[in-house]
Amino acid sequence: QAQMVESGGGLVQAGGSLKLSCEVSVRTVSLDNMAWYRQAPGKQRDMVATIRKYDGKNYADSVKGRFTISRDNAKRTVFLQMNNLKPEDTAVYYCNVFPFIRHYWGQGTQVTVSS
Repeated sequence: QAQMVESGGGLVQAGGSLKLSCEVSVRTVSLDNMAWYRQAPGKQRDMVATIRKYDGKNYADSVKGRFTISRDNAKRTVFLQMNNLKPEDTAVYYCNVFPFIRHYWGQGTQVTVSS
């Protein structure tokens, strides 16, 4: 059973916006400390944004001011609002707890930003 189910990706022009969703399907997984990660072709998977119970929200320098992480505990869903997208944001986006747990990885959602 998938732990994380990501959706909302797509093809967008530079400067556009997308909102990603991550449904945490297994109720034993706590949403207290969650993160979005991304992996571009040929690169490692990096953290993009975290939302943590005692540390608030944090972002990678490359997305600060453009991306916003949020969650809806009742719906067990974590969101990533992405504005002013750039071609370098092209990647597969994943959510997971923070720090990540390997067997929680889902299929991810592809985001492609054209110039």
